[in-house]
Amino acid sequence: MAVSHTKRVCQIIKLKPEAEAEYLEIHKAAWPGVLVALSRHNIADYSIHYYRPLHLLIANFKYVGHEYEKDMTGIAADPETRNWWKMTDGMQESFEAGATGSGGDVSWWTDLPEVFRFEGAGTQSQ
Repeated sequence: MAVSHTKRVCQIIKLKPEAEAEYLEIHKAAWPGVLVALSRHNIADYSIHYYRPLHLLIANFKYVGHEYEKDMTGIAADPETRNWWKMTDGMQESFEAGATGSGGDVSWWTDLPEVFRFEGAGTQSQ
């Protein structure tokens, strides 16, 4: 898929309550190789928020490249990222039927549609 502008992505997944402390701790020092892979594949401004009452992880990032699917495949092929996912996937519960883990045929995280955006005067989109 060719993208001529910044694509925003928002995703959710459930964090297993018993994994909360470990998940939050490991994200204080995300593996440098994983961050390099994200950058190399045009991911910018990535953040994950946590809504504790529902054990909900909310990820937001900007894709600034031109070949989204190719870059997502590249991230999934990165060995250090795959090892990171092996560690973190067990701490999460997907909302997607048939999902077996990050990088699988069925998305592990659930993509959410954007319903409103305001970037400043004169830039509202829907």
